[in-house]
Amino acid sequence: MRLGTIAETLRCELKGPADLEITGVAGIDEAGPGQLTFVANPKYAPKVKTTRAGAIILKKGAAEAPVPALLADDPYVTFARAIELFYRPPTPTPGIHPTASIAHRVQLGENHSIGANVAIGAGVRIGRNCVIHPNVTIYPFVEIGDDFQAHSNSVVREHCRIGNRVVLQNGAVIGADGFGFAPQPSGIYYKIIQSGIVVLEDDVEIGANTCIDRATVGETRIGKGTKLDNLVQIGHGCRIGENTAMAAQVGLAGSTHVGSRVFLAGQVGAAGHLEIGDGVIAIAQTGIARSVEPGKIISGSPELEFNLWKKNSMLMQKFPEFVQSVKQLKKEVEELRAKVEKTGT
Repeated sequence: MRLGTIAETLRCELKGPADLEITGVAGIDEAGPGQLTFVANPKYAPKVKTTRAGAIILKKGAAEAPVPALLADDPYVTFARAIELFYRPPTPTPGIHPTASIAHRVQLGENHSIGANVAIGAGVRIGRNCVIHPNVTIYPFVEIGDDFQAHSNSVVREHCRIGNRVVLQNGAVIGADGFGFAPQPSGIYYKIIQSGIVVLEDDVEIGANTCIDRATVGETRIGKGTKLDNLVQIGHGCRIGENTAMAAQVGLAGSTHVGSRVFLAGQVGAAGHLEIGDGVIAIAQTGIARSVEPGKIISGSPELEFNLWKKNSMLMQKFPEFVQSVKQLKKEVEELRAKVEKTGT
């Protein structure tokens, strides 16, 4: 594909020959002649001078590159769109595979693709353009919107509701029982029926082997546009706002309420029955033990405001020096006291 065509498609300003042939995309360290790469993070700017790429996507106003460039308002998003110009995923096979098990009273919208060994329970309703890959299981009475995509071995439990353009990656489990057990005087736990559901709103994507528990009563809800990475655990009765993102191994205990546009980095954990306000950012491995006000950046366990946590961390690195200084001062004080006792002055 010619670089000029790419620039026009991506609505970028072209700096270089329009007839340059581009054969693919790659990261800046791997890109070679004929490939398109990008720089979005300023810390990688020095790599522009040494890149072997055929062309590069840069932010408007960036320093001139030694190779042809596409100038964009957002190089990262532009590169994401460039990938789509070159990568073509396999085309789903239309219709229903003969090994699929489709129960009675199932409603499938037009243009569906149902793979091998898929099981769909009674009373399920699925909209148009669904792609359900092999070995997916959908329990009875689930409702799903248009453009649904479920990858192999994902599961949607009974009565759950899923909006439009939702993606389930491999092994995702939507609506398994929440962790509800009542301790009895005998020491035996009594299982509490998890009678609620999970609701995934439009444009939600759920990562591989991520689990979203159904509510004890009511619903667990994931807001529009929210993205959950692999191995995330969402406890029963949680509510997550719109356009929130959670990286791998985040865990929310039951009834945690998370706002919109929140970002929880890897291995963040939140205790139950608390609120995390809109726009909060939690650094990796933060332990959230209490509610967090909107817009805060937090880190540490238990969580602290980020700047305070950073100061504490720096002080902790100097802690051995402080201990040594205290020991030295204690020694000097003891020597001085002994001298005073001996001389009387």
